[in-house]
Amino acid sequence: MLNQISVYAENQRGTMKKITEILARENINILGSVTNDSAEYGIVRMVVSDPEKAATAFKDAGFLCKMIKVIGVEITDEAGQLDKLLSALYDSYINIDYMYLSFNRLSGKPIIILHTDDIYEVEDCIKAKGFQVSE
Repeated sequence: MLNQISVYAENQRGTMKKITEILARENINILGSVTNDSAEYGIVRMVVSDPEKAATAFKDAGFLCKMIKVIGVEITDEAGQLDKLLSALYDSYINIDYMYLSFNRLSGKPIIILHTDDIYEVEDCIKAKGFQVSE
């Protein structure tokens, strides 16, 4: 199980720069990220090296920020591996709210970051099906 930071930010020039500047100043590494936008606001979802410190820094800078649990599933870097993971979830009637990519800095293997309704149940299911879950 991983902690993800979600930063709610205005969709305007320089906002992403402010977000990365805060992380750089605090010496926090971005391990995986996805940005979803709308006309006025966006959500920047990130797995970072120190989520608690990042959340505090973002809040201190005036950003609306939330920390939630997500699942990181390590897969091999081969064609069809993501499909195997998604098939296992589909066969277990599990819906994925969203996902994005990171990677294990030690092994070099991809890590799929997932958010689902019941992450604890889904984590148990994934482990039971033989997948490696990131801590």
